[in-house]
Amino acid sequence: MKLTCAQFKKDFLSEIETLYSTSLSDTSTIGQFIALGQLVRRYNSQSWTRTAKFYRDHHQKQVYYFSIEFLPGRLLASNLLNLNLLTTVKKGLTELGLDFETISQAEPDPALGNGGLGRLAACYMDAMASLKIAGNGNGIRYRYGLFKQVFVDGYQVELPDDWLHHGNVWETRRDNKSCIVQFGGNVWLQPQADGSLQPQSENTEDVLAVPYDVGIVGYHNDITNTLRLWSAELPPSATYSSQDQRDRISEITKVLYPDDSNSAGQQLRLRQEYFFSSAGVQSIVRDFCATHHGIKLLGKKVAIHINDTHPTLVIPEMMRLLMDEHHCSWEVAWTLTTQVMSYTNHTILQEALETWPIDMFKNLLPRIYQIIAEIDRRYREQQTPIFGKALVDQTAPLGNGQVRMAYLAVIGSHSVNGVAPLHTELLKTDVLRGLYQVYPERFNNKTNGIATRRWVQLANQPLAQLIDQTIGSDWRRQPDLLQTLLPYQQDDHFLYQLGQVKLTNKQALAAYVQRTMGIKIRTDAIYDVQIKRLHAYKRQLLHVFEILREYFAIKDHPQQPVVPRVHIFGAKAAPSYHYAKAIIKLINVVADMVNQDPAIGDRLKIVFIPNYGVSIAELIIPAADVSEQISTASKEASGTSNMKLMANGALSLATYDGANIDIMQAAGAENEYPFGLKVNEVYDYYHRGNYHAADFYDADPELKRLLDSLIDGTIPGIPTVGREIYDSLLRYNDEFFVLADYRAYVTQQQQISRDFQNQPTWQQRSLANIAASGHFAADLAVARYADDIWQVPHERLN
Repeated sequence: MKLTCAQFKKDFLSEIETLYSTSLSDTSTIGQFIALGQLVRRYNSQSWTRTAKFYRDHHQKQVYYFSIEFLPGRLLASNLLNLNLLTTVKKGLTELGLDFETISQAEPDPALGNGGLGRLAACYMDAMASLKIAGNGNGIRYRYGLFKQVFVDGYQVELPDDWLHHGNVWETRRDNKSCIVQFGGNVWLQPQADGSLQPQSENTEDVLAVPYDVGIVGYHNDITNTLRLWSAELPPSATYSSQDQRDRISEITKVLYPDDSNSAGQQLRLRQEYFFSSAGVQSIVRDFCATHHGIKLLGKKVAIHINDTHPTLVIPEMMRLLMDEHHCSWEVAWTLTTQVMSYTNHTILQEALETWPIDMFKNLLPRIYQIIAEIDRRYREQQTPIFGKALVDQTAPLGNGQVRMAYLAVIGSHSVNGVAPLHTELLKTDVLRGLYQVYPERFNNKTNGIATRRWVQLANQPLAQLIDQTIGSDWRRQPDLLQTLLPYQQDDHFLYQLGQVKLTNKQALAAYVQRTMGIKIRTDAIYDVQIKRLHAYKRQLLHVFEILREYFAIKDHPQQPVVPRVHIFGAKAAPSYHYAKAIIKLINVVADMVNQDPAIGDRLKIVFIPNYGVSIAELIIPAADVSEQISTASKEASGTSNMKLMANGALSLATYDGANIDIMQAAGAENEYPFGLKVNEVYDYYHRGNYHAADFYDADPELKRLLDSLIDGTIPGIPTVGREIYDSLLRYNDEFFVLADYRAYVTQQQQISRDFQNQPTWQQRSLANIAASGHFAADLAVARYADDIWQVPHERLN
């Protein structure tokens, strides 16, 4: 879009006057943001309209990406970048006496996700629009998002995240696209005159699903796709509703991931999943029928992608619509459904594969349960003669009194992919082994990717400008061109400039930490970063042990020179995940102990930034020197923080897990710090049952001292938490092999301290990571989905 600075200023002042009936000088920062957001939406409105009309007129195949999480981050700068207006708007605001960054920070950062899963969905939405793929997102408009994390006496406390307090400037409510989602009631099959059976229902609980659409702007291409988020409301027919009924309905879209440690919480989770799955599929079929003649074209014109197991109910819901409302036979409906559906599995953790008690499921979703039961019956009937009863019993959708969602997702989809080569192999050989035997042709790998537009072009503008000056700006559209930076590993001036970029970013982070947390950190220190969901398998605990090791080393030898370190954490723990919250308490207590110890000074600092989200990540990642990717081998499906950090020049301290392996291959293992058990060694321990954590504790005096410090009073104020963590490692035998990997981890940490002192060589290795990071661009990943799974056209990247 073309826009002069003068025209922008005129438009912006007009927007201020229209919205507030006052002058610019009399507006607040949030008011300025809202006005600017409204103006940007108006600039883009014709593109959004044209895009929808183009897709419709050309009968373009539509991709619908279903995800229970979307983490779009702040959209102002992203939309301006993709509209090619960022420079103009920044200049215009400066001339009006305003600061773009200040206004941008007034935008709420919607916590509609908990980490990599939701951010991946947002990156892929950005990529689909930028590749001119007719891509649509389907999710939930959570009233309060995840939660706002604060620390009270070192403990995580969850507060409501009121991100909609001022409304959402980017959304459009579409009342005319609403639909009814039904729960509960009595359902039976009524024989018809032609011998068919027609489902009948009574006493259902009806919920109105209202869509709010957000435009997803493509990069410099006049394309705007749609992210549709559904809100649960009381249906118009519910004239005489009780407060309890209103509360039950509003609860559906109130918060992301409600506590499911009890039956009521499980029911709410299941209601959420069916709510947005049903609303989304109803909307898709309705729109398809409005523009196409004949339901049998559905498989050629619609692709529905199931992003992890949560939206799996799109499969039986599609069957319900095709059979009950469009009167397809089972065979036709099943053929169309499997043609349309594809599934990405993101985990090998059993608790994330999702199962629901049959009795609860049947009561809440009676018609959907009937359909799943028939899928189960037919699957058993077809596959038992071929594969035997034992394997079919292990892999059927119903078993052990549970509805098994991951198995249903595989059976009802034409494609099943993992998100890194190692993860995909583990799906085949372990997690979904039986289903791989039944459907080997369905399994494939699609390694995750990140939107370099946000994570380099926006989050690290000093680096982006340096790259532009060095190799030109074509890399912004063709991320593979970053590899042309490699020859500059021998350019001393470029390496110096790269170091200055890192210093600039460290200064920005250090200023934020001092302003918001009151902690002063050095900018010449190693910034050692671990930012991800707090979970035992991600092993933040191993990182804590390294901090304690460094602390004790300084205390024992105060005159010995050390390379200064700042250890940076960002993580939320699920509200009901007691052990993860215990680790948060430990990190904060250790941070207080170290940061306030005058004998340590500024040689070692720990910063745990609360309420980690996209915007905080955009500040931390460009400043990082070391990227901690230390999950137990086999547990992390892929990771995406590893890709974001490498793209910004951090070196990975990494286990042989997920996409860490691919990063080592792409950038060169000599440019990373690999360590620890490999997958086959982890599985050998499982098979032999001979892992004894106490053996490592007894054999390593340094490790013994660290563990003992949890319970002997060395670390003040953690008698309960310290004992719990100590027991988890020794009494309960260290489920995630923290002690087994400790020594190898420490060896690499010590090597990092030595290597960091040689800055030219360090910058060479940093550059190797940046140059290889284009391999993990979301544009390339989405292009592979488009070619191999969705079968949709897209703009070529070269």
